[in-house]
Amino acid sequence: MSDSLAVEASSSGDTKPRDDQIDVFGLTHTGSVRKENQDHFLLASISKRVHVLQTSLNEQQRLPLADERLAFLAMIADGVGGGEGGERASATALEVATQYFTMSTECYYRASSNDEEFIHVLQDAALKCHEAVLDRAKQEGHGRTMATTLTMFMGVWPWYYLLQVGDSRYYSYREGRLQQVTRDQTMAQDLVDEGVFTRAMAEKSRYSHVLSSAIGGQHALPVVTRLPNDWHTVHLLCSDGLTKHVTDDQIRDRLASMTSAQQVCEQLLQDALDGGGTDNVSIIVGRTLRQR
Repeated sequence: MSDSLAVEASSSGDTKPRDDQIDVFGLTHTGSVRKENQDHFLLASISKRVHVLQTSLNEQQRLPLADERLAFLAMIADGVGGGEGGERASATALEVATQYFTMSTECYYRASSNDEEFIHVLQDAALKCHEAVLDRAKQEGHGRTMATTLTMFMGVWPWYYLLQVGDSRYYSYREGRLQQVTRDQTMAQDLVDEGVFTRAMAEKSRYSHVLSSAIGGQHALPVVTRLPNDWHTVHLLCSDGLTKHVTDDQIRDRLASMTSAQQVCEQLLQDALDGGGTDNVSIIVGRTLRQR
C-alpha cells in the first residue's frame, strides 16, 4: 500500500515494491487518562489515474491503465490546546497538508532530479498548515493554545522524505538497530543542543514536552530530511504518548519480533497503556514483504 513505508537503498538496484508487497498499519487511541483524543493520523497512496470514457480498442489492444503509485504519505499530528482546540488543530494540519500534496503532483516526477524544489514543496505544505491553524484559532477564539505537531513520511521512489515540526517522532529499524531520525523540537532538546542539559537531565525536565516549534504555535520551523529507501527497513511514526511510557529498547524488541504491522502497532499501544497511558497514543508502522 505504500511507496515506501518500507523501501530500498538506491544503490542496491532493487525495484520499486508493488502495493501488495507493503505491510502498513496505523492507529490512534485516547489512552487511559484523557477524555478526548487530540491526535490524528493519515495514510495515503498518491497516484496518477486515467479514466477511459470511450474507446474503439478491444480488450487485447487496450493499454494497461492500472494506477501508478507516485508517492506514499504517512502523517501523525499531536494536538496542543484546551478543549477541542488541539483536536481541531491536528485535524486541520492533516487536511491542509493532504490537499496541498494532491495539488502538487507534478513535483513527484521531479523529486529525484530536483531535490531542492521538492524539499521546498514539503516546507511550504507545513507553512500552509501553520497558516490554516492560526486562521482557524482566530475564527474560533482558541488563540495561541490551538497548535499541533506534524511528523510526515513522504515516499517517492527511490527516496523518502521526513518533515518534522514538534516532538512526534520517526524511527527506522534495520538489522537489529533502532534509530530516532527526527529531532524533538522541544525546549529541553534545545538546551541539550546548547550543552546546558545532558540527555538524562532533559528527560526529567519539565521542558521535555514544551514545544519550541509547532504548527499554529509561536514558531513553526519545518525541517525536511531526505534519505535513500531500503527494502529491509521498518518505519515507525508515533506521537509522544507512546514514547512517554515505552523505551526505545522496548520499541526495538517489538519491531524485531513483529509478525505484521497491525500486530506490532496493537502491541506497542498495549505497552503504552500498561505503562500508564497518560496521553493520547498514535502509531504507524510499515515494512516491505518480499515474499508476496
